[in-house]
Amino acid sequence: MDKKMNYQTILIVDDEPSNIRILSELLLSEYGIRAAKNGKKALEIINSDDPPDLVLLDIVMPGMDGYEVCRKIKSNPDTQNIPVIFLTARTNRKDEEKCFDLGASDFITKPISPPIVHARVNSQMQMKKVRDFLIDKNEFLEQEVSKRTVELSHIQDVTIFALASLAETRDNETGGHIKRTQHYVRLLAEGLSRHPRFKDHLTDKTIDLYFKTAPLHDIGKVGIPDHILLKPGRLTAEEFEIMKGHTRIGRNAILNAEKLLKAPAPFLFYAREMAFTHHEKWDGTGYPMKISGDHIPVSGRIMAVADVYDALITKRVYKPALPHEDAVNIIKEESGKHFDPDVVNVFLDVAGQFNETAGLYRD
Repeated sequence: MDKKMNYQTILIVDDEPSNIRILSELLLSEYGIRAAKNGKKALEIINSDDPPDLVLLDIVMPGMDGYEVCRKIKSNPDTQNIPVIFLTARTNRKDEEKCFDLGASDFITKPISPPIVHARVNSQMQMKKVRDFLIDKNEFLEQEVSKRTVELSHIQDVTIFALASLAETRDNETGGHIKRTQHYVRLLAEGLSRHPRFKDHLTDKTIDLYFKTAPLHDIGKVGIPDHILLKPGRLTAEEFEIMKGHTRIGRNAILNAEKLLKAPAPFLFYAREMAFTHHEKWDGTGYPMKISGDHIPVSGRIMAVADVYDALITKRVYKPALPHEDAVNIIKEESGKHFDPDVVNVFLDVAGQFNETAGLYRD
C-alpha cells in the first residue's frame, strides 16, 4: 500500500496564500496537506466524507472569522474531536483565552517558528492517533460485547427450555404445556403492566424475564417418583402430598444454581420464585407455604392463572379437556379465592388470545 494512504491530513485555513505555502512546505513531508482560503470552504472540507485529522486555523479572515469556524467545528458531534490549532498574529491574552474556550487544542502566534509548529502539530497528531485508536477499539469492544450478550441470551433460552423439557418429557400428556404457559404469562404480564398496582414492577425487562423463566415452573417434577408422576389416574391423598413437593424440589434446584454463580441472576430469581409459588392461592389455601394475597409474588400469581387454564383445557387420563369457555368461567368464579382478582380481570380481557395461543401450540 502507498505510504501516503496512511498519512494523517492537515487542513490549513488562511486567507494569505504565502502563509499556506510556508506551512505546506514545513509539513508536507509528514502529512497530507489541504488548504482553504476562507471559513466557508474550510467547513465544506471538514464536513465532507474525508475530513482532515487536524485544522491549522487563522483568526482574521474575510467573511467568517476563525472563531466562528472553530465554534461550528466543536458544536458538530461529527467533527468536534478534530483538533484545532489557531495560528494568528494576535498576541492578546484574551484572544488566546477565547480560542481555548472555543475548544482549540493549541494557540501559536505569528510569525511562526518552524520548530514550534512542527513540535506542536506532531504532538496533536500523536494524541489524535491515540484517541482514534481508543474510539475504534471501544466501538469494536461494544460490538463484541453486544454480540456476546446476544449469544449468551440465546444459550440461556435454549438451556432453560431444555431443562424444562426434561421435566415435561416425563409426563407425555403435556407436550406443549411449557410453550403455552410461557406465552400466557407474557399476555398476563403485559396486561397487568398497565395497572397501577403492577406498573412499577412489571417493566419491559421484568416481563421478558418472566417469559424467559416461565418454562421452569415445573422443573421440580424431575424429582417426583415415576409411579406418582406417571400414574394413569387420580392421585391418592398421600401421593398428592408427594407431588406437591415438586415446588420445593424446583425451588431448591434453582437456588443451588444461584449459589454456584456467586452473583445475582434475575432470571434465576424469577424462575425460583415462580416454581415455588405458582400453586399458592389468593385465599391462603394453596401450597407449599399457604401464603395469601399480596404475600404471593406477582410471578406466582400470574403463573397460577396460566397453569390452571392450561390444565383445564388439556385432556388427562382422569378427565377430558374442557372447552375454552368453560375454563374461562371456572377461572372467573375463582377470582378472589384461588386467584388475584386483578390478574383474573386481565385474563378475561385477553382470554381470546389465550385461546389462540392454545391452538397455536397444541400437543
